[in-house]
Amino acid sequence: MKNDKLTQDEYNALDEVKRGTQGERVSACVGRNTKRLAGIKLFSIARNGRISLTDKGEEVLFLRRCVLGMRAIEADPASPLDADVALFLGKKSHIVPRAEGGFELSDKGRESLADIANQGL
Repeated sequence: MKNDKLTQDEYNALDEVKRGTQGERVSACVGRNTKRLAGIKLFSIARNGRISLTDKGEEVLFLRRCVLGMRAIEADPASPLDADVALFLGKKSHIVPRAEGGFELSDKGRESLADIANQGL
């Protein structure tokens, strides 16, 4: 995603669509973000009007969970991580397990977080 920084409201809309919309109508949050999120291909809209996440939308949400997980580990090494996030960050050598439990950021993980912060994400 080139310069497609998302707002918290847009992330909320992605999360809401991932969970599934209740009933026929979408929430105000999803409604006000649909045009932009569909335009950058994070949502797809079916002919019947049903909104769903694209693969790219799923990836954006997963990467956000990874970044939030790394920030949580940075603040508190005992922070819990979802299994899929811990597996991914471990494979990418961003975190290493601690003997006393939990994880700590590797040098690569700290560099990645610094890069993310410099990009304003």
